[in-house]
Amino acid sequence: MRSAPEENMAVSAGRSVVFVTGNVKKLEEVVQILGDKFPLKLVSEKIDLPEYQGEPDEISRQKCQEAARQVDGPVIVEDTCLCFRALGGLPGPYIKWFLDKLKPEGLYKLLAGFEDKSAWALCTFAFCAGKEEPVLLFRGKTEGCIVEPRGPRDFGWDPCFQPDGFDKTYAELPKEVKNTISHRYRALTAMSEHFSQLNGAPESKKVKCDD
Repeated sequence: MRSAPEENMAVSAGRSVVFVTGNVKKLEEVVQILGDKFPLKLVSEKIDLPEYQGEPDEISRQKCQEAARQVDGPVIVEDTCLCFRALGGLPGPYIKWFLDKLKPEGLYKLLAGFEDKSAWALCTFAFCAGKEEPVLLFRGKTEGCIVEPRGPRDFGWDPCFQPDGFDKTYAELPKEVKNTISHRYRALTAMSEHFSQLNGAPESKKVKCDD
């Protein structure tokens, strides 16, 4: 799923794009999912961005625009939400702070009083070609449920999220399996397909991105 205003945007194959992250594990996963067919070259960089509030799409747009302003060039920013249906979609975009304070065990206990343990993981990758340029959004969503934490504790809330159709949590699943069903995989697939099509199009069509 992608979204952006209809604007002209030049994107050349082989172009370097700053992927805003200081998380080595996340970078490894993104590179593994994209493989060698993604036409742009990712260069990771940790950038301190303001902690925006609001709906996921608006947060992603603001973060991406600010990153493009600081880098003064093309950037990709990722934003992840973990949404509990019983809590009306919370923690949502604030999962980072919930996880920091509560850990996976605490996230599981948040739903102790609710019969509905269902949740969805939402990943949004935002691309901006530079300052004052429009932002493209690519989204991926995976349905699942919140369970008592199981598996390695080296990747955020993965131990307490069990995707639908599996009896293992994200943390327990082999990387090659997780990376074909995850919310991040779905968002990256949308982004990869978009830029691959863009670079495979005739020159007259190559620079046009629409909503």
